[in-house]
Amino acid sequence: MMTNADAEASWRKLLAPYKSASLGRALFQLLNTALPLLLLWVLMARSLDHSYLLTLLLAVPAAGLLVRLFIIQHDCGHGAFFPSRRANQALGAVLGVVTLVPYGYWRRTHAIHHATSGNLDERELGDVHTLTVREYLALPRWRRLLYRLYRNPFVLFGVGPAFQFILKHRFPFDIPWSWKREWKSVLWTNVALAATVGALGLTLGWRTLALVHLPIVLLSGTVGVWLFYVQHQFEETYWDRKDAWDFYRAGAHGSSFYDLPAVLHWFTGNIGYHHIHHLNHRIPFYRLPAAMKHFPELQSPGTTTLRPADIARCLRLKLWDPKRDQLITLAQHRHPPVPAAGNHPPMTTWGGISPAAAAAGREPVSRAAASLPAGPLTLSLPDGSPPTPPT
Repeated sequence: MMTNADAEASWRKLLAPYKSASLGRALFQLLNTALPLLLLWVLMARSLDHSYLLTLLLAVPAAGLLVRLFIIQHDCGHGAFFPSRRANQALGAVLGVVTLVPYGYWRRTHAIHHATSGNLDERELGDVHTLTVREYLALPRWRRLLYRLYRNPFVLFGVGPAFQFILKHRFPFDIPWSWKREWKSVLWTNVALAATVGALGLTLGWRTLALVHLPIVLLSGTVGVWLFYVQHQFEETYWDRKDAWDFYRAGAHGSSFYDLPAVLHWFTGNIGYHHIHHLNHRIPFYRLPAAMKHFPELQSPGTTTLRPADIARCLRLKLWDPKRDQLITLAQHRHPPVPAAGNHPPMTTWGGISPAAAAAGREPVSRAAASLPAGPLTLSLPDGSPPTPPT
């Protein structure tokens, strides 16, 4: 019988061919994103003399392109976009000025997210703050109110992104001062950003800069936060305590597939294939669809959609209930859960099929039998250093 360690090694071997970054494809992705964004920015500036409504309409695809540009920065942070580590580092740092996200700071905090996603005992960085039912009930009334306010959609997707991208990333006081490289990244990003904003403001006018770029930043920030939220905050996601936490189940069960139209997958840099990304973060975003298409057992993850009912349901989920083994609404915590066998059994197959059978092309069984190999996976930053959580 295949052990968890054997299954883990088999899955890593099966997905390994998709880790190869292509210089040609990477450059094409960069050009087909950056150049249209620049063109739309110019058109928005020119449209100010005619109609601000037209300016705002053009801000929609421009924001989509900025989201896509951030996904390129995201892949650079994983060392996955270019074959060259140095090229990834250089491009990531430059894009950090454009996206308002300091590259070195974000790279480390995001590595911690990958290393601890779904771990109830390590919720410091990189996650939407989520309480268990017991933790919520233990809070005084005023702190429950603050938690509910924080989880309100207007705060999460309105006030939150503006605060996150415009202010918090300029002064990320949630990281320790001992992170010298990360603070240096913040400093130099702020200096480059101030120089860029100053040059554009003096050249084009402060009014033009604000009326054009602010809508792009706010809209792209809202989309970015929503994407992160919806792919980890769904009913049958995965959370567990540190002693039972499993990397593979956190990746596959704790990350959804966001079933989007093809054009939205393009604008969002295929980040909707999030379960595959968490299984192997070194796969470039332009190879994720091919990986999912090749393996039938990767085609039955937890799925989120754009259907209004699914969006509304997702927004109502607030608390993790270990007894139900799922995220629940605030109303649900008042009712006792129905006993269940659990959503994440420790199996060595996913989709009811072993990695060996997957390689042979056999069909998976139903989603009810789905699972992933258990066992920890050691993560590291692209420079080889471990993603150590702050102390």
